[in-house]
Amino acid sequence: MFLSLLIFLPAFFALFLLLIKKEFLIRAVAFGSTVFVFILSLFLVKFVDPQIPHLQLVEKVKWIPSFGISYFVGIDGISLWLVLLTTFLTPLTILGSWSSVKEKVKMFHVLFLLLESAMLGSFLAFDAVLFYCFFEASLIPMYFLIGIWGGARRIYATLKFFIYTMFGSLFMLAGIIALMLMTKSVLNGEMSASLLDFYKLQIPFIGGNFLSPQNLLFFCFALAFAIKVPMFPVHTWLPDAHVEAPTPGSVILAGVMLKMGTYGFLRFALPLFPQATEYWTWLFMFLGVVGIVYGALVAMVQTDIKKLVAYSSVSHMGYVMVGLFAMNLYGMTGGLYQMLNHGISTGALFLLVGMIYERTHTREIKKYSGLAAAAPIFAIFFLIITFSSIAVPLTNGFVGEFLILLGAFMKSKWVASVAVLGVVLGASYMLWLVKRVFFGPQNDFINSFKGTLDLNKREVGLLIPLVIMVFWMGIYPSFFTKRMDVSLKYLLDNKYQYNLSEQLDRNENSFKLVEAKLKKVEDHQ
Repeated sequence: MFLSLLIFLPAFFALFLLLIKKEFLIRAVAFGSTVFVFILSLFLVKFVDPQIPHLQLVEKVKWIPSFGISYFVGIDGISLWLVLLTTFLTPLTILGSWSSVKEKVKMFHVLFLLLESAMLGSFLAFDAVLFYCFFEASLIPMYFLIGIWGGARRIYATLKFFIYTMFGSLFMLAGIIALMLMTKSVLNGEMSASLLDFYKLQIPFIGGNFLSPQNLLFFCFALAFAIKVPMFPVHTWLPDAHVEAPTPGSVILAGVMLKMGTYGFLRFALPLFPQATEYWTWLFMFLGVVGIVYGALVAMVQTDIKKLVAYSSVSHMGYVMVGLFAMNLYGMTGGLYQMLNHGISTGALFLLVGMIYERTHTREIKKYSGLAAAAPIFAIFFLIITFSSIAVPLTNGFVGEFLILLGAFMKSKWVASVAVLGVVLGASYMLWLVKRVFFGPQNDFINSFKGTLDLNKREVGLLIPLVIMVFWMGIYPSFFTKRMDVSLKYLLDNKYQYNLSEQLDRNENSFKLVEAKLKKVEDHQ
């Protein structure tokens, strides 16, 4: 029952908050409950054996038995750190909201706790219908978080976010239903929504025929997850959502919710459709590197700090996709590691941008100059997170990007060569931002605040854990990778064992035999 406890404890505390009236108590209980959930989640590091590739701590109860749908949750090395990332970022985000969220405080914290439950459920569900329910449930709290506490264009941004992601998810639902019907062939006529039963399916594949079952099902899932990541060219909802979202919404959106898309590729699309994955690898690696370069170039010309960070997020998530579709252990380990890195580094950047915005009420880069002298503690934290974002050695970003580029090089030298360009561009726009905002003479705008721009003790306290993670993951990555490598290797060895060229040859030979037989019939007639 441990995993269920983790999933539903935040929702339980959300209901408990409805009984509290005092604002301070609401904030304290919300923060304390998420810290408690984080402490509980740390036991997973001890409970989950890093030498076992299979699911652990499994809980399975029949839910809708007539359709083979169960409440089925479990954890392995792939989902372990994503669960911990969620429980780690949530209390820090709530603590960071104490000065920015001043209206409808109870509703805000109730929605945030419900969102945490939905995100945890998504990473732990191994029944496809259950996963879909959690995956979609996460949209509802975020819809209201942006729509109520967002900026001037919040309605436009939240509707765009909801429509894009809901549209993609409908294709995934159609794919899940099709796979459930297919399970009858391997379960003696019974239907199942278990992901493990889906893995048993041998779905017909014809490489050159887009309408072959495996190709169609692969793209049903891929579209839903690509929008969630988001990949180029279905990324346009993200900058609007980030810019209009309140700071806590931007942090959790970048830090955790985008990872639900890359996790979906890793857990569903890639292992369920191995031949289609290998056949279309070129497309997703191409879109990945386009996203890397495009996101970096667009970030470089932004005049709004938050929008710059939003487009940098598009660029960094492109690296994750390149790593996953390299389909080797280096690339996939780097991709999964970069999911964690992005959550910490980009989440921290959004927190920092929100902190300075609360003081100055502007995000225009041109308004700032000489901020390092006016807010030295803020400048130190921003520089450290910047170094992480641009993958400076000894930071977490370096480890993830190095593994991704190594895996990409083994798959395609051209892809790796273009992806390296993103590293250069990333350093360019972030360091240029630092130069313009922090250095140079202080202008009248900065002088008008008379030394009130630096961080307070609460803000320093919530940033310190993020900085610790930046260096811990950069200096001692094996602590994390050794707990994910076994599960990733098992996935690679057991789900990508098909040889695409042999499969295509078999398909081609089959077509030739059919053509030969038809020709004989025609000649005989």
